[in-house]
Parts: sequence; C-alpha cells; structure tokens
Amino acid sequence: MNPNRPVPRHSVMEIEAYVPGKSGAPGAMKVYKLSSNETPLGPSPKAIAAFREAAGSLELYPDGSATRLRAAIGERHGLDPERIVCGNGSDDLLHLIASAFVGEGDEGVFTEHGFLVYRIAILAAGGVPVVVPETNLTADVDAILAAVTPRTKIVFIANPNNPTGTYLPLAEVKRLHAGLPSHVVLVLDHAYAEYVTREDYSNGLELATEYPNVVVTHTFSKIHGLASLRIGWAYGHPEVCDALNRIRGPFNVNGAALEAGIAAVGDVEHVNAAIAHNDRWRSWLETEIGKLGLKVTPSVGNFVLIHFPPTPGKSAGDADAFLSSRGLVLRRVTSYGLPNALRMTVGAEEPNRLVVQALADFVAGKA
Repeated sequence: MNPNRPVPRHSVMEIEAYVPGKSGAPGAMKVYKLSSNETPLGPSPKAIAAFREAAGSLELYPDGSATRLRAAIGERHGLDPERIVCGNGSDDLLHLIASAFVGEGDEGVFTEHGFLVYRIAILAAGGVPVVVPETNLTADVDAILAAVTPRTKIVFIANPNNPTGTYLPLAEVKRLHAGLPSHVVLVLDHAYAEYVTREDYSNGLELATEYPNVVVTHTFSKIHGLASLRIGWAYGHPEVCDALNRIRGPFNVNGAALEAGIAAVGDVEHVNAAIAHNDRWRSWLETEIGKLGLKVTPSVGNFVLIHFPPTPGKSAGDADAFLSSRGLVLRRVTSYGLPNALRMTVGAEEPNRLVVQALADFVAGKA
C-alpha cells in the first residue's frame, strides 16, 4: 500500500537534529559566549581584509575547485593540492565521506562521547551507527577494533575529541589503523589539531599520505576564527578525493570564504598567537577551577570539560543556570552522554576570570 505523502528513509527519521550551543543569556547586561569553542582572538586581520575585498565581486560564482585555497593549504603543510578537497566546513566533508563510503545497512563506528555529527552522517547515508565505550573519557583503540565487523565501512575519530578534550597519541592512532581492514575508511577529525602541543601527537597528515584508507579533516572555524564563513578541508588518497569531488556541491565554498581562507592560512603569526593564548589560559583555568573542588578533564583543545556532582542545587544544570544569570554562556553536553558536565571555551582574560569567580560563588552557595 502506497502512503499518501512522501516518506523519508527510516534512517533519516532516526536522526536527532544537531543543536548548537546557546548564544544568549536572557536578562544579562553583557553576554560572554563560551559555548562554541570560538577563538577569542578573532580572525586574522589579513583574512578580514581579504573578505572585505571579496565584497566587490559578489555577482560572480566562486572557483568551484577552490584551486588557490588548496594550493595555499598545500604550501603551508607540504601537501599535494590534488589530494585536498575543500568543503562548507568540515561538517560538510564528514557527510560527504559517509555518503561516499557508507551504504544501506553498512556500519559506521565512533566513540560514545564523539562529535554528534558522526551519528548524523552515518544515518543520513543509510548506515547503522555503532557506538563504542571510551576509557577515562578517551577513545579506546582495543574497544574500537573489537566493534569492527564485516559490515563496518567507516571509523570516525575526533583527535583531539570534542567535548572531552582528550586525544590519542600517534602510536595509538597507528595501532588503530593497523588493526583495521584495508577497506575500512579511518576518518581522523582534526578540528582542534593546531592547539595540540604534545610531542606524542600528530595531525595525521603523514598517515593519510601513506595509506589509501585514511582521511584527515581540518577546519578554519576554530584557530583561524572563520566559523561564520564555513570552510573545511580534507586530505586523503587521490581515489578518495575523486569520490568526494563527484558528490560535493559544485560551489560548496563561497568566494568570500575562499579569499579569507587563503589569507588566514598564510598568517602564521596570528595562529601562533592563538596557540600561546590558549596554552596560557587553558592551564590557568584547569588549575583555578580545580582549586574549587571541581574536576576538570585534562584538555589539549581550546576548551575544558568541568564536572559537577549530580546533587540537587550543585548539578551541571544548576551551574549552567547560575552562570547564565551572570551572562556567562557555557555548553551543556547532555547530548554527548555527559549530563553532569559543562564545556567551557578558553576565552579572553575577562570572561575566563569571571567564570572562575562565578564558579567559586556557585560552589560556596552565594547568590
């Protein structure tokens, strides 16, 4: 019997739409948004200038191949531009990769506190999400490998992970890759890679250079401060790039974004300033919040995960309401399976200090 209306595929209706962090605090005189991991330094002045100049040619279609942007990324990282695909943010690329390699009933693997878009991308492609437990809020290589079946087509790893801030060292990533069948695509989502300064970490590009089943995604939304323009890029084997280029939109990166991205890639000084700021204030936040008796998961990203007891009046929800009343907007992470935690972006000095003071008042029971 035919239905009397269009019916989406079953897997599509299983998707819970992504809900971004809130950006407002009703009633607050001034709002400090620390919910979306945006850089407090803003974009490079060179990127802003390039964006403004692009306003003079808005009637023209952008370069559908992102040729100059791919060349700039390739020059900055020592990569072959032909193995780079650009997209409307790295979210766009995660969906493209899933669409290219996951079919109806195929399985896609990710960890329990991994980025919410992985589940959405797998379901949208008609696949079956397979969620793997983490160990100490960190991806567990053995657990991931144990979850792989003959139906597995893709494994998503955020490294470092959002919202936990934890990461897998290069040796563990290599061990994960070595344990996967050669036809399974390993997607290394490195949205926060530029912030990581640990010696045992790698941005994954050398693995994607060597192995045809490794794809690395990066974004301009975080350290480059171009979240509003939506630019991401993927690097992988030529055959992977060919597949992505066949299904992506013909103009999936707008012209202003292309110009701003080219300028941002070249401004190494601005990136280094963002790294230095983040290292200083992330460490300070972890120390000062820890002094209040609240647990903070050690992070290598530009955010910290703060844990609260489930006690009424002291819970993460209560803390969120308290902070919001002072105009301090953090991220609830209940949808990530972490109902007793809040994620805080490492912000500028003023909001960082205000959050610590507000949490001290909250813990002390002050109004």
